[in-house]
Amino acid sequence: MAASATVGTIPAAPAAAEQMDPRKLIAFFAMVVGMFMSILDIQIVSASLAEIQAGLSAGSDEIGWVQTSYLIAEVIMIPLSGTLARIISTRYLFAISAAGFTLSSALCATATNIDQMIVYRAIQGFIGGGMIPSVFAAAFTIFPPSKRSIVSPIIGLIATLAPTIGPTVGGYLSHAFSWHWLFLVNIVPGIIVTIVTWNFIDFDKPEFALIKKFDWWGLLSMGVFLGALEYVLEEGNSNDWFNDNYIFMGAIASAIAAVVFFYRAFTVEFPVVDLRAFSNRNFAFGSVFSFVMGIGLYGLTYIYPVYLGRIRGYDSLMIGETMFVSGLAMFFTAPIAGKLSTKMDLRLMMVIGLASFAAGTYIMTHLTQDWDFYELFIPQLFRGFGLMMCMVPINNIALGTMPPARMRGASGLFNLTRNLGGAVGLAVINTVLTNRQDVHYERLRENFDWSSPAALDQLKNMTAKFDTYGMDGAVVAIKQMVGLVTKQAMVLSFSDIFLLLTVLFLAMILGVAMLDKPAPQGGGGGGH
Repeated sequence: MAASATVGTIPAAPAAAEQMDPRKLIAFFAMVVGMFMSILDIQIVSASLAEIQAGLSAGSDEIGWVQTSYLIAEVIMIPLSGTLARIISTRYLFAISAAGFTLSSALCATATNIDQMIVYRAIQGFIGGGMIPSVFAAAFTIFPPSKRSIVSPIIGLIATLAPTIGPTVGGYLSHAFSWHWLFLVNIVPGIIVTIVTWNFIDFDKPEFALIKKFDWWGLLSMGVFLGALEYVLEEGNSNDWFNDNYIFMGAIASAIAAVVFFYRAFTVEFPVVDLRAFSNRNFAFGSVFSFVMGIGLYGLTYIYPVYLGRIRGYDSLMIGETMFVSGLAMFFTAPIAGKLSTKMDLRLMMVIGLASFAAGTYIMTHLTQDWDFYELFIPQLFRGFGLMMCMVPINNIALGTMPPARMRGASGLFNLTRNLGGAVGLAVINTVLTNRQDVHYERLRENFDWSSPAALDQLKNMTAKFDTYGMDGAVVAIKQMVGLVTKQAMVLSFSDIFLLLTVLFLAMILGVAMLDKPAPQGGGGGGH
């Protein structure tokens, strides 16, 4: 429904509410720290998987599960958190989640084999997932509309900055100390967040009577639906998709569970997830934009390190230092985006953000194997600026018109769309990278045959060079030539990915026209 029609559902904040309760502010910022840790841990291990693999003596086919187990568990908990918050209250949910996340982080640091690590990471992801939607819900219920120009950029910054700087933080910790510190770093802040939230959160009261109505079959079907879907998306490309029995069975299980889940969501009295939030037009479209931003956010956080590692040969610390540019751009853009959200039509802000993101990916379509920090600097600035210019208005459009009674459930769904967008984006990116690399390799190889004078000259020069080192020059030269063609094919496939992302974000600019004009942010004309 139109923002203008729903804005009346938000109770007008009395003048006294303009003066924020210090206890609520302390509680909110402790919650923000908890959310930051939870989202950071999605990507903090991504640049350091090699160190963890060596430390646990894990196989190359096993180490990916350190990431996958966390994501599967988290994607189940995020939509469930709204229902749990209603039953046990935000206070209990967040404090228990923070304590459990801290304890499971300690367990991850003590893991001595890959099986233990996978189990502990799954526990960490499931419990940590309860903290993320609670912050979004709190931001739009405990603060009056006039404060949203401050609050929305904070949660938008954390939601996008944490996964972006994850490889940077992880690379630094594993280099300076050891991989154990990827998890130990959560201990002290986790204890503080647990204590503060337990003592200061008092936003709502528990409704323990609802536990009698809890839809256990709905929970089971949702867990299978989302967990199997995440598994298929994460592991599909590396296992040749439906040619692998486990991927095929996972897809079937996800499809059957989805039917059961959606049936129960619309028929039982107290569904495990309230899907009625999608009846709000702006929330529905905002969730679509959140899905697309998940593709851009997690897709580029993945593809930049892959390029820098495979093509440039960077280690995890060098990758982190290069990617830190986007994080800085987001940090400095956040207050600007917050201020603009009170002065400008939010749809125009989204157009600017999407155009900036598209400009950054378009520049990257000209990628070569020689690009390093300086060539990547401007595209990363565009990326960081564009993400913040999009996330602030998307948060406000999607959640700003939701009635407080539906806010907790809506927040879980909204965050789920971003994570699912990331999962779908990574699956598509990996598949396109693999397929396009094969296509480009075949095309390049056609130019490197025995009838090509340039190829023969290059081969003779390389053979002569390796002969002088006492090697079998002809064999080594051919291997080198194959390596050069393979690397160039990979670079061209990266360019294809960036072109696809450019088209996607330009297309989303057209999608902005589908949004109703949002109500002015900041209550009373920009918070005056």
